[in-house]
Amino acid sequence: MSYTALYRKFRPSNFDEVKGQDHIVTTLKNQIKAERIGHAYLFCGTRGTGKTSIAKIFAKTVNCENIVNGNPCGECATCKAIAAGASMNVIEIDAASNNGVDNIREIVDEVSYSPAEGKYKVYIIDEVHMLSIGAFNALLKTLEEPPSYVIFILATTEVHKIPITIMSRCQRYDFKRITIDTITDRLKELMTAEEVQVEDKALRYIAKTADGSMRDALSLLDQCIAFHLGQELTYDKVLDVLGAVDTSVFSRLLRFVLDKDVLGSIELLEEIVMQGRELTQFVVDFTWYLRNLLLVKTSDNIEDVIDVSTDNLIRLKEEAELAEMNTIMRYIRIFSELSGQLKYAAQKRILIELALIKLCRPNMEKNTESLLERVRDLEQKIENGVVPVAAASITSMEGVGQQSQSTFPKPELPKAIPEDVKVAVEKWQSVIAQTAGPMKIYLRSAKLSLGGDNRLMVVLEDGLASDYFTKHAENKEKLEELLSDTVGKQIEVTIQAFDASRRFEESYVDLSKIIHMEIEEED
Repeated sequence: MSYTALYRKFRPSNFDEVKGQDHIVTTLKNQIKAERIGHAYLFCGTRGTGKTSIAKIFAKTVNCENIVNGNPCGECATCKAIAAGASMNVIEIDAASNNGVDNIREIVDEVSYSPAEGKYKVYIIDEVHMLSIGAFNALLKTLEEPPSYVIFILATTEVHKIPITIMSRCQRYDFKRITIDTITDRLKELMTAEEVQVEDKALRYIAKTADGSMRDALSLLDQCIAFHLGQELTYDKVLDVLGAVDTSVFSRLLRFVLDKDVLGSIELLEEIVMQGRELTQFVVDFTWYLRNLLLVKTSDNIEDVIDVSTDNLIRLKEEAELAEMNTIMRYIRIFSELSGQLKYAAQKRILIELALIKLCRPNMEKNTESLLERVRDLEQKIENGVVPVAAASITSMEGVGQQSQSTFPKPELPKAIPEDVKVAVEKWQSVIAQTAGPMKIYLRSAKLSLGGDNRLMVVLEDGLASDYFTKHAENKEKLEELLSDTVGKQIEVTIQAFDASRRFEESYVDLSKIIHMEIEEED
């Protein structure tokens, strides 16, 4: 016998089994008891909240031969026929695939025939917002004044697309998202009936992931049970099966961002892309991770609110100490804005890379949050003994709107340039020719100067170029190795980041202007 999915196997068969929609169930049961049944209903709400299930129960109840306290008996011939989908009195129509005028005209023609058995003919039109304007117009008159034995139930997830002329002729019922507690209790009840052992925390995570949809929760639970068939379903197993983002990835990304490591962040994104992860979901998940981080930082005893494993919660608490609250809030703002931009973006990866660069480079933004973070960065550098150099000349006090001459002392020419460094500068183009990829691109725009202790100073633009060497020691070592092989002597290199808004000659001696360099040949 073929397997029946949980959401089909445990579809509610009467009003009492419906969970989370008490306001609708009570109203419909009272209408049936008082025989005040309407001729047209509009069921609105997100997926999996019970619209079609309640429509079928309603259709079964109004035709039931032995109604029990507003519920169908489930035993009479009519109830059994409707439950089996064999009743001629209940007609289900998918408006997504039957949305033309001709489809609706067929319904209008059929309405004139009374039911062969039972009291009512019930038309359930699912995803009714998909009907064309012509189809809505064809339905309009019949919907307003149908025969006494006809009931229309229109179901939709996008009520804003329904014409007002249709809505005004229906009783509207708004289905709420089902709460996490309600879904969890229902899943626990069903797992007891199925004799499957599942951790409560695992069920709660599934309920949270379902986002208010009972059907989605049952489908996710079905998937998890199948993967770990015959075993107890634990919280960590559920995380693994559902492909929930490993928080260790987010932890690595956060540390790259806090370290202002643009290159590391971009390379981590490359890993995520190569793993085939959906980028929009990645952004949503990282935003949720930052939200958890903020909650941990601002509240105590937050375990019941944050759905993460015990080990990950310990790591979250450690990382919460690494970042300021305002910094995390800035990260959340940037990624929340990014989520909205990605919906219609053709180049999602580029937008995400831009957002990561914004996180690492607060000076790209001019708002208060970014300014505060830049101040905190300066304070941290000063505490670590790094004195930042001013990036602009000081405004003159003698004249309004005038600027003084640059305050940077003009660099003095060296009395003598070490021979090894001189040869390295002369052979610089040969060194570049031996590289490839990002290193070649960055070195082509580099400036050469003299570092302390007779070292060659390679000055690179602050950001991706400088990070490529300062954040990854193996790249700097490779450059020194290439220089040493070319010159024939050991060459040590100092990497210096340079603010592109300043003039290079104001702070450094440009060795390329003093020493004759090889002419670069185009490939």
